[in-house]
Amino acid sequence: MPHVHLKVNIGADDDNWLAGVSTDFSDTEFKILATHPVDDGVLELVEVTTPVEDAIVRRFDESPEVRSYEVLHSDEGMVLTQLVFPMPSTYEARITTGNLPRLPLIIRDGWIAGELIGSQEQLSEFTTALAAADIPYEIVSVTQSDDASGLLTERQREVITEAVERGYYDSPRGCTLIELAETLEVNQSAASGVLHRAEGRIIKEFIS
Repeated sequence: MPHVHLKVNIGADDDNWLAGVSTDFSDTEFKILATHPVDDGVLELVEVTTPVEDAIVRRFDESPEVRSYEVLHSDEGMVLTQLVFPMPSTYEARITTGNLPRLPLIIRDGWIAGELIGSQEQLSEFTTALAAADIPYEIVSVTQSDDASGLLTERQREVITEAVERGYYDSPRGCTLIELAETLEVNQSAASGVLHRAEGRIIKEFIS
């Protein structure tokens, strides 16, 4: 599954209140540590690194767009806050197309940067939605994940690994299905079923 490092000019999204704040405080970094849609918008846990933390908090307090906020921690040059504000159209487009963000996401001077995880079709739908809304974006890099964790169950990995190690997939085969089943101490039908399901997942992931 591809991982895309993307930069989006959310300052071009009229609905994105936080983008406007980042543009007004261009020397400030907003790091989104957690994000979740709620009934009245989106809830985000944001770490703000800034030389003007008092001005940032006043902005949160005075802005009508902020449904609610709470300062969880503050230190010299940093404010950790939880905010609820209206859902931006770029956020809604990402949810609708099924793309998952790898947190944290960084907002600076109207641009958000981070990594999205999704199928090629989902990523294409998202960038198409951005283009249709005249929101500039930049694809910084694309990588293909080869991490198979979560792809197979523990039993499937065990059976596939044993099959590979004993040469079941070699040509000619180093062992038969019957011999593999005997090694695993299961009947032939059970070994075949586990192999078939594991092979199906691996092939589908490869094709996607």
